[in-house]
Amino acid sequence: MASDSENNNSTQPHNSTQSYSLKPIGVVHSCFKEKFAIPRQPALAPAAKGEVEFYPPYNDPMAIEGLEDVSHLWLSFIFHQAMPKDDEVRLRVRPPRLGGNKKIGVFATRATHRPNPLGLSVVKLDGVKNGRLQISGIDLLDGTPIVDIKPYVPYADALPHAINAIASDRPVLSLIEFEPDVLIAVAEHEKRLEQPVKELIEQMLAQDPKPAYQKPDPERIYGVKIWDLDVKWRYQKEGLLTIMSVSLA
Repeated sequence: MASDSENNNSTQPHNSTQSYSLKPIGVVHSCFKEKFAIPRQPALAPAAKGEVEFYPPYNDPMAIEGLEDVSHLWLSFIFHQAMPKDDEVRLRVRPPRLGGNKKIGVFATRATHRPNPLGLSVVKLDGVKNGRLQISGIDLLDGTPIVDIKPYVPYADALPHAINAIASDRPVLSLIEFEPDVLIAVAEHEKRLEQPVKELIEQMLAQDPKPAYQKPDPERIYGVKIWDLDVKWRYQKEGLLTIMSVSLA
């Protein structure tokens, strides 16, 4: 005889319109204050740092017991600045990896515009301070809601023979130069913030954040905010950027 649970499962119809709700367990405080120039994948900028602040009741130390034995974490989060509009459907998107002007199926990409605005990133766990997780190698915007955290399991999560022909190699890195007086300012900001400002700028902008289909314009000055700083740069040519200024925002 079948169990009650089996009977119940077999009689419940599938409801394709059923909705589910997610409640954030915490929030990311990130060095990235705007979407532009955030690395397109985690771990591309190891100097990119942040922390996870937990909301009650998950701010209890019991919730993170055991993480002292873990080096990396999976963060499940919400793309809170890419929420789909009502009834919006995107079957194809333009991933930056393909130049930003070629469409492919949404499920073949990691684009932020998704049927449900959920993201997944693996980050390095540097420690715990005042109940907050100190993380690095992030690709997360400041204020990103976190909905779940799981430990990275190397034997299960690292698949060395996996194939993705769309993104088979790391991006070709650009060369970054600093004006001499900018290096002096950067050193002062590093001391004040106790953060690797120069290293982050190099790692972040070496990925060339402008859309791949855009040609570099030597006359145009680009900018982005990290921590409490405005970073300005100019393209001397394709593959060569010069940092013009780093100042308080």
